[in-house]
Amino acid sequence: MSEWPAQAHTDFAEIDFGFPARQMGLRDERTRLGAPAFDTDLGSPLGHICAHHRIRHIGHAAVDPPGSRCEALAVIGRRGFMVLSAVGAAAGLVGACSSRSAVPAVTKPAGSGAKAVDIAVDATPTQIDLGGVSVHTWAWGGQVPGKEVRVRKGETLRAAVTNNLPEGTTVHWHGVAVPNPMDGVPVLTQPPIGPGQRFQYEFVVPDAGTYWMHSHVGLQLDRGLYGPLIVEDPNERVAYDEELVVVLDDWIDGTGTDPGQVFANLQKRGMASMGDPAEGAGVTPTTPIGADGGDVTYPYFLINGKVATDPVVRDCRGGQRLRLRVINAGADTAFRVAVPGVVLNVTHTDGYPVVAQQTNSVILGMGERFDAVIAVGSSVPLIAAPEDKTGYAQLNLRVNGAPSSVDVDNFIKTLRGWAPLNTAQLVAAPNVQLPPRNPDKTLDLRLAGPLNGYTWPINGILYDPPNNGLVVPPGQRVRIRYINESKMFHPMHLHGHTFQVVTPSGTGARKDTVLVPPLQTVEIDFDTNNPGRWITHCHNDYHLEAGMATFIEYAG
Repeated sequence: MSEWPAQAHTDFAEIDFGFPARQMGLRDERTRLGAPAFDTDLGSPLGHICAHHRIRHIGHAAVDPPGSRCEALAVIGRRGFMVLSAVGAAAGLVGACSSRSAVPAVTKPAGSGAKAVDIAVDATPTQIDLGGVSVHTWAWGGQVPGKEVRVRKGETLRAAVTNNLPEGTTVHWHGVAVPNPMDGVPVLTQPPIGPGQRFQYEFVVPDAGTYWMHSHVGLQLDRGLYGPLIVEDPNERVAYDEELVVVLDDWIDGTGTDPGQVFANLQKRGMASMGDPAEGAGVTPTTPIGADGGDVTYPYFLINGKVATDPVVRDCRGGQRLRLRVINAGADTAFRVAVPGVVLNVTHTDGYPVVAQQTNSVILGMGERFDAVIAVGSSVPLIAAPEDKTGYAQLNLRVNGAPSSVDVDNFIKTLRGWAPLNTAQLVAAPNVQLPPRNPDKTLDLRLAGPLNGYTWPINGILYDPPNNGLVVPPGQRVRIRYINESKMFHPMHLHGHTFQVVTPSGTGARKDTVLVPPLQTVEIDFDTNNPGRWITHCHNDYHLEAGMATFIEYAG
């Protein structure tokens, strides 16, 4: 593996975005919907680069003619560069862009005791076999999901990212409390990595758990730019024999359309795309996210990159204790996860331990994770049924080469009648609970329904970095009240922190992503101990693209 040149910090102002820094459009309605460009001298928002390139890019680069100078997502002003560079230098970070040749796909070197782990992330257009279904898409290292990254708590992770895509990209380390310049959010924490460029992320991995990594540019997550990130703790006490990482996804790219076209259609259809608003509530124990499961109709659902008709098969021994690490990498789909006839002993959510709880099924919003230990007695499928959508994903657990006798269609009918466990209902293990403290500041974030066509504001404002941030003091306990005023669920994610769900007992689960059911309020507490600008957003990728985000800002 080629070595990456180390630097004390990154001079972001030297990055070549592939077009003149002064090329910019007029401010228009779409800019106020969350797509500003920035003046190079003043750092002020001035408008779109072009009609097709936004801060979070939508659609294929083919919307621009060959040779177009509009090749990046945004122009970052000097003021923004200075802030990012200063924070990076203060944190002792490494970050660099270059035009070096591509490096191997995501890997972990031999020797798990290493204090630094070097990986390479190669984002490239490719063709993928989903199990008898061939699609053209974008992927890391030519596979979906990207190759698993496994490190130990306290190790330094160095990730060299090569961008072979026709547009900018980034990598976000979902759930990991990284230093702010390493968070991978375009404009807010870094310029996007331009086509043909390379960038190195480097940070110490502070906490063990089940995490994941994905692009934070536009709808690239829904193309396939994601992969699991597992952080081991050698002192962890969970009894099991082997592990199985289970990555769930909804898939539409390369099936005659792509996420950009889907988003454009949602914008054109506006409220009509949402169906009957009266159908959007209906929260019950058996329908915990209500009757509206999402905005996109997907032809396929995947587990570990394969469709249900050609599933991944995991050979097991009878009586084996298997630790499941389940990640919902979907863009618009919550999944109900179960193993027929098998009890799920849930031990973690979003990487953090909980008081173990047994259940027959778990509902998982986009971006959420859970760990569970199961006892495999005979051949059986692991099922992920999408909420309020047709189809399912499947992975087969095979014992002694025998086929499963489970009637999957009948089981899914039964599964939909159960009351699944919502991981926000779990109790944090005593050793990870936040110290008792009243909040010093409370932020109300009102999640509104689609307005003016297909837009999803927070507090009536669409995401517009670096404007409209919420400034909070450092060293304090902050409470966020996610007030869902819409008739659709929103999995809300906070970057840079692991919060505690507020419950009457004060022992709510530690999480970084939480399901907020329609017309309900969920409260979270976190400590401002990781300075920077931190986005909080709906992890429905299409809602985020339509503006459902804001950011919290505080100094060190």
